[in-house]
Amino acid sequence: MALIWDDVHRRDVYDGCDAVLIPEAKLTQSEPESRRLPRIELVDVVRGLAILGVILFHTVWDLRFFSFTSFDPVWDPIWLGFAKVLVNTFLGLVGVSLVLAHANGVDWPKFWRRWLILLAAALAVTLVTFFAFGDAFVYFGVLHAIALYSLMGLVALRWPVWLTLLASAIFIVPPHLWPNPMFNDKWLAWIGFWTEHPNTEDLVPIFPSFGAVLVGVAIGRVLIDSGWGARLAAFRPGNFIWRGLIWCGRWSLILYLLHQLVIFSVLFGLAQLLQPGHEQQVAGFKGQCEVTCGAKGGEPGYCTRYCQCALGIVEEGNLWEMINRPNPDPEVQTRIDGIASLCRAMAEAGPIEMQPQA
Repeated sequence: MALIWDDVHRRDVYDGCDAVLIPEAKLTQSEPESRRLPRIELVDVVRGLAILGVILFHTVWDLRFFSFTSFDPVWDPIWLGFAKVLVNTFLGLVGVSLVLAHANGVDWPKFWRRWLILLAAALAVTLVTFFAFGDAFVYFGVLHAIALYSLMGLVALRWPVWLTLLASAIFIVPPHLWPNPMFNDKWLAWIGFWTEHPNTEDLVPIFPSFGAVLVGVAIGRVLIDSGWGARLAAFRPGNFIWRGLIWCGRWSLILYLLHQLVIFSVLFGLAQLLQPGHEQQVAGFKGQCEVTCGAKGGEPGYCTRYCQCALGIVEEGNLWEMINRPNPDPEVQTRIDGIASLCRAMAEAGPIEMQPQA
């Protein structure tokens, strides 16, 4: 994929599942120019911003994992909201890109070639996470979802905008109104409607996630039908920041697959060299424990007692390695559950009042 172009000799056009650069000379009568839509650089820029956001989120998570900080983005509502915005941005762009690429007909060979690349990347994520996290492996994460939703979204390419938005609401609204514990089962959770997040490192269920793709399809139709697509395609500031974001957007799949490997490797080496302090580990455990307890409805006093109890047991038994395992075996999990049960009982009993000595 060419990344630098000369407007005199080339022009950016949408083609296939994703937008690519097509040399002017390759446009023939069998591929009429009417099929080729001007590439909207703003779409690449938004995708580039989204992938940079993903890298930022994972960097903060990795810093917490290696005890460089006690802050855990997984339990912070602002950061959780940020993560949801990123996921839905990618899904919305799937819908927009489908419309822009196939507005005048689907080029099936190119579509399937790019779809198979995406599917291979998704399966690679499943394989790597299976060895890294065991039973918590990713079986329907972002890439799996995009692969499926790219197929599902083709059905809506010719729908009127009002029908597309109505369909998106059918996917977005019901799981918030009618959650069902039946879908807590791991092999049903990819549909949606679960009441508790299943044991997997990433999950992008059809309900409500496909609704974001349909919103993107509706936006794409508006861009084409209103003529705004051509106007946005003409917007090309061309400065180095803009070009950098375009580069990130066009290589977002590669960046998504490789960034964690690079960040994790660098921080692992720094952790071996710097040995982050025990105080950070203690503060991180206590902070995460109290946030988790509060998120489950615990009162502040109860959560403080519960976390002090758990921290005391972990410190006394030097159980840090055990509780930090990403995928504890049944024996370890039973021990962790026992600690949790004991501390819940002690926290519910209330603070221990010291009796005055005679």
